[in-house]
Amino acid sequence: MTLHIDDVTLTYPDGEQRLTALDHVSLTAEPGTLTAIVGPSGSGKSSLLAVAATLITPDSGRVLLNGRDLAQLSRTETAKARREGIGIVFQTSNLLASLTALDQLLVIAHIAGRDMDAARIQAMDLLGAVGLVPQADKRPSQLSGGQRQRVTIARGLMNQPSLLLVDEPTSALDRHRGEAVLDLLRELTTDRNLTTVMVTHDHEHLATADAVIELTDGRIATLADGDAVEPGVVAIASTR
Repeated sequence: MTLHIDDVTLTYPDGEQRLTALDHVSLTAEPGTLTAIVGPSGSGKSSLLAVAATLITPDSGRVLLNGRDLAQLSRTETAKARREGIGIVFQTSNLLASLTALDQLLVIAHIAGRDMDAARIQAMDLLGAVGLVPQADKRPSQLSGGQRQRVTIARGLMNQPSLLLVDEPTSALDRHRGEAVLDLLRELTTDRNLTTVMVTHDHEHLATADAVIELTDGRIATLADGDAVEPGVVAIASTR
């Protein structure tokens, strides 16, 4: 599904005033592509991801997923939209210490009330896709940092999303493991025709992305090669 963020503004309370996190931001991400969002701390990267995930409703603007405006949905409707079409991979793995890698995925299906026999088959398929079938029965403490991140990615795909939103997937990994995780995201995006949007601080691996968007002070500011564009205008630099 195509994600189109159209002229989105988001503010937060800041004493008697309001702090602008996103200032008339627009972007489009297509199926089968990986879009990287970069920028300094406080630039609005995570706020943009939260808006796309329907975790925060913007003050104005539209968040269109295949033409449907998610910003206009009720809380119940947005929760349903997340369950049915959006996968979220948070910065920290948040894996449950007592559960095996397989069970981390199965709990998602259990919460959704799905048939567990079919869910087990899907979960093993996803663990295979991220190269972790041999670790299916291991708990988080028995996994490396890179393996835990792979479990988190597989868990984010358990609801068979069309939109995958990833927050800083390499922040807790060394360079080698970070490269492996980004290569995995690239492969999954292509193989499963996902619309993937990734927030990252790691400029070294931007070649993995199909497009790079740089945020500064809540606005899309520059192309990746440094060519300036007008504030508020989509700045996408293809890396392929």
